[in-house]
Amino acid sequence: MNITLLDFAIIVSGSIGYFISIALITSSFYKNRANKYLSLSLFLLTTLTLLDWCDLENYLSQFLNNVMLDLLFGVILFSYFLIQIQHNYLKKKWYKWLYAFFFISVIIEILVTFFHAIFNFYNPDFDGWVYYIKYFGSFVYNTFLIFWARNLIKRSNTISEEKKRWLLRLNLFIICIVISWILSHIESYVFDSEYTTDFLWILISFLSWWILYYGVFRLQIVVQKDEIHQYLVSKKTHSNQAKKKISETTVSKIINQLYIVMDEEELYKNPLLSRLDLATRLGTSEGYLSQILNQETNKSVIQFVNEYRIEAAKNLLLDPVFNKYSIQAIGMEAGFKSKSTFYNAFNTSLGMSPGAYRKLQKKS
Repeated sequence: MNITLLDFAIIVSGSIGYFISIALITSSFYKNRANKYLSLSLFLLTTLTLLDWCDLENYLSQFLNNVMLDLLFGVILFSYFLIQIQHNYLKKKWYKWLYAFFFISVIIEILVTFFHAIFNFYNPDFDGWVYYIKYFGSFVYNTFLIFWARNLIKRSNTISEEKKRWLLRLNLFIICIVISWILSHIESYVFDSEYTTDFLWILISFLSWWILYYGVFRLQIVVQKDEIHQYLVSKKTHSNQAKKKISETTVSKIINQLYIVMDEEELYKNPLLSRLDLATRLGTSEGYLSQILNQETNKSVIQFVNEYRIEAAKNLLLDPVFNKYSIQAIGMEAGFKSKSTFYNAFNTSLGMSPGAYRKLQKKS
């Protein structure tokens, strides 16, 4: 078989797809229940792509094609989205019946193979109709699940907006794959050509592992940030922490209010918090707030807010409970908008990076 540049690219991207699917269930950074489903989804997507590209004439490849693995892909990916948004559909009895179409496809293929082998029963017209019915049914079913999941994600109020955006992007990418799949089959049927089909399959191959890896990595940061936040909220709820008492004889009313919103409401954890937002919250002007802070603390507003964020990050980095979480997720939970902002502020304050600080504290 002659290997072209396109063939080589598909083989490489397929290999990377398998590598990522394995990494999702073996790496401690990615390991969780949702990513197990995503790993299997990516594994199936890569397998379907390679099976369609190889076009092998053997019983195993024909059987795998005919049992409609894409039916299994759609349901597993739908389950992944349900887990990410913590939807109660997962607890419903009817949920497991979503896998029924795949098992029916397996049973049909076993029966057809049995009749072919035992009774030498073969009708090309009948087999052709069965093939097209299954493929059309698969397309309709998967499209329904993808758009159903998209609607559930949009309506979800159990996840952060950042996590919702990543899930919607991933869902949109899957929709693009389905559209590419349709176009490749239309092109093959109408023009009886392989050029557009090859281009679409390589596009699917490259985008599938690149976008999924990028999306999964960034989403994992958001997930870890949310887990840290939920843990801290739970811990705070179940403990009686002594509240910081500020003497009103030594600080102004605005400074007193400022410490309240920072210590009790943890306003600094909002990465989009601006000087105007803080001044509005305290019922004063930006200029007056800056002047008071400079007089009382000799700091600017951003320095004052970042000190709270750095202190929160230090506490998380020192707590063994959060050793499994990435430094970027900890920075986001502390209120920093980006990794670079967190590293720069931390390094300016302590003269070392957050990673170095974590390692230093572990050794001591």
